[in-house]
Amino acid sequence: MDFNFTTKQTEFRTTVHAFIEDNWVKGAWAARSERWKAARAYESSLADGGWLTMSWPEDYGGGGAPYWEQMIFNEESALANAPSGGQGADRVGPVLIIHGTDAQKQEHLPPIAQGEVMWCQGYSEPGSGSDLASLKTSASREGNHYIVNGQKTWTTLGQHANMIFCLVRTSTKGKPQEGISFLLIDMNSDGIEVRPLRTIDGEHEINEVFLTNVKVPIENLVGEENKGWTYAKYLLAHERTGIANVGLSKRRIGELKQLASETKKDGKPLIQDPIFAARVAKTEIDLANLEITNLRILSRAQAGGSPGPESSILKILGSEIGQEIDSLTRRALGRRATIHVPNILDYGYNGPNISPINTATAAGVYFNNRKTSIYGGSNEIQKNIISKAVLEL
Repeated sequence: MDFNFTTKQTEFRTTVHAFIEDNWVKGAWAARSERWKAARAYESSLADGGWLTMSWPEDYGGGGAPYWEQMIFNEESALANAPSGGQGADRVGPVLIIHGTDAQKQEHLPPIAQGEVMWCQGYSEPGSGSDLASLKTSASREGNHYIVNGQKTWTTLGQHANMIFCLVRTSTKGKPQEGISFLLIDMNSDGIEVRPLRTIDGEHEINEVFLTNVKVPIENLVGEENKGWTYAKYLLAHERTGIANVGLSKRRIGELKQLASETKKDGKPLIQDPIFAARVAKTEIDLANLEITNLRILSRAQAGGSPGPESSILKILGSEIGQEIDSLTRRALGRRATIHVPNILDYGYNGPNISPINTATAAGVYFNNRKTSIYGGSNEIQKNIISKAVLEL
């Protein structure tokens, strides 16, 4: 396999870079109060330019672009710290394209492609995280509706979402995986309550979602009843591929090296310290290996396959590399890493400048990213998947 980019691919990267430069407001993530507004405006630009669903088939409002174009776009977006899409375009959309009915495709795919609807994910529950098959949220059939009762947790950006794709239990017979169904639920339905969960950095990113006697039309069942586990695994494979975050880690390791070159230890730049430099070098090597693995999986997908159990490798390495970059960044900051002043980034902040701008949220980022080795299926679960499905142990 040739891992060198062709002239066409290099030219495409230049086009993507130019689009992001023209449409993404630099520093838009900085002001917390402006983040959502900036992201939604940029998502509209992505939809207008055909970037939001560029790898979808043309029959469903996509651009039919090869996977390598999507990969380049995601990497350039990460390098610019810009959004690249949402759970509609990257997760539930591909599920509907393969497993949805014609009516579901007509109803849901165009609004996703046009950036008009935001989706969130209803998988985890208070007692069902990595052991997702133990979920208890129930959906009982009553006439032309399901009546849904239960609780979902860790629902990312659920406070903004219009729709939620939800795993529910429709049968208690047989193995736990055999009684799960995949439902599409309107977040404005009667009986849905969203409660914020504040993370350790003070942010409101995740939520609890309570469902009490929520009526869901049977037309919102994706695929067959009690076969939702199959669709859930397909979606999680896409999610774990995204968690590799190769572009994001490239940007962050560049920022780390710049910080270490400006930080002194014993009168010399920290980047020259043998132990610190060795850890940075190992992280860069691991990142290069991750990128090659990612390209292999994308190459197979381009040939007609789909992300399989090998995507668990990307999830494990991607999260571990990101956490190592966090750790090295805090080491480079020294005692400055204990400072956490996120509101220094808000527009109109008039408080004391007790921390340089590049250290104001380092502690929050470090602690918040502890979750990356847990969400999308914990790394321990991913190792079990690899041992069973890949190594056949």
